[in-house]
Amino acid sequence: MSSTATEVVRLLTVNGGTLAVAESLTGGLVAAEITSVPGASKVFRGSVTAYATELKHRLLGVDATLLAQRGAVDPQVAGQMAAGVRKALDADWGIATTGVAGPDPQDGQAVGTVYVAVDGPFADGDGSASGGKVRRLRLNGDRAEIRMESVRSVLALLLAELAGEQTGNERAQDTERNGGF
Repeated sequence: MSSTATEVVRLLTVNGGTLAVAESLTGGLVAAEITSVPGASKVFRGSVTAYATELKHRLLGVDATLLAQRGAVDPQVAGQMAAGVRKALDADWGIATTGVAGPDPQDGQAVGTVYVAVDGPFADGDGSASGGKVRRLRLNGDRAEIRMESVRSVLALLLAELAGEQTGNERAQDTERNGGF
């Protein structure tokens, strides 16, 4: 259990939020990391491991044309996976991983090319059209290292959003306590 996963569960619990996970290259490692935290059952809705490309469309609603044209290792695919799992599992937040852990390239993408995404109730409106945020990673190492760094990175991306949400809530409460100024 990582401190990042612990903090994600803590912030979701404090904020009354829920989480769903869509995974490809990580094959369930993100869900395992989250559920290793005591109390995760209060916030974790579930996960979809859509390893096969057609499952990304069928289970997560990723656009079939996008998958056919660009393959599964694509920033838009990651964003749609996060939004799709959020909707499918009725969660406040959705996160996703897609990429190439190796040993061979996939969809014209080099080993270590990974996209992680978060979709949620963004207050600042600076996400993509679907409301999500995607980060491209270029990772080095063997298959296991790439997969574990992908887990760490998607949880860190979510934590940054949750911490920003918490900070925004604290500012709003402080403003109310100080007469609205």
